Amino acid sequence: MLALGYDQYVTQGGDWGFKVTRAVGHFYPKHCLASHINLVLAKKPARSAEQEEPTYTEGEKAGLVRTDWFAQEGFGYNLLQSTKPSTIGFALADSPVALLAWIYEKLHDWSDAYPWTDDEILTWVCMYQFARAGPAASARIYYEVQHPKNEAKHAFATGYIPEVKLGVSIFPRDIYVPPVAWAKQLGPVVFEGVHTEGGHFAAHEKPELLAGDLRKMFGEGGGAFDVADKFRA
Repeated sequence: MLALGYDQYVTQGGDWGFKVTRAVGHFYPKHCLASHINLVLAKKPARSAEQEEPTYTEGEKAGLVRTDWFAQEGFGYNLLQSTKPSTIGFALADSPVALLAWIYEKLHDWSDAYPWTDDEILTWVCMYQFARAGPAASARIYYEVQHPKNEAKHAFATGYIPEVKLGVSIFPRDIYVPPVAWAKQLGPVVFEGVHTEGGHFAAHEKPELLAGDLRKMFGEGGGAFDVADKFRA
């Protein structure tokens, strides 16, 4: 961002954007003034033996069930791409049908009964099929993240970043759906948006909800209004 001429900015991300957003905040906290994420990879807070187990709402319990489902039944693609990216890469590059199956499975399983049209599905698939790097390139990032040259460089993603204001939006059919209180493990939370509909592809499925959360976070009276106000000066 500095190379592009942006000295101060805010970030927003879901999916891989979660790690990118977290990296920017960790390495450039004087420049990244606030972050908003809609994939909240927050760990369960530690508690002492004397502390009682927290009470969760029905929605939060359902979110934990959804999270467990993904870990047990939906994570296979990640294991393959993290360990043998070239194996699946050859299949994706060679067969449009394989690529369609590989992508559509996620669109179907990770969304909240979104009514995907043929044109939408083909548009998503074509972004992989006709990319200059080819569809196999999409698997490589999983391998690189799981085989870093410096383990410490990736620990920040789920750690506490103290200097960057944080906003979170949680959608019930995402692939990781923690209780919203867990988000406080990631940084100084100034906005929480918990929704009753929407999934992993919130920006596509429910753009009005995601954009609304950003307006609330950075708008007048929001937890990051002071940040937005700096850009108006």
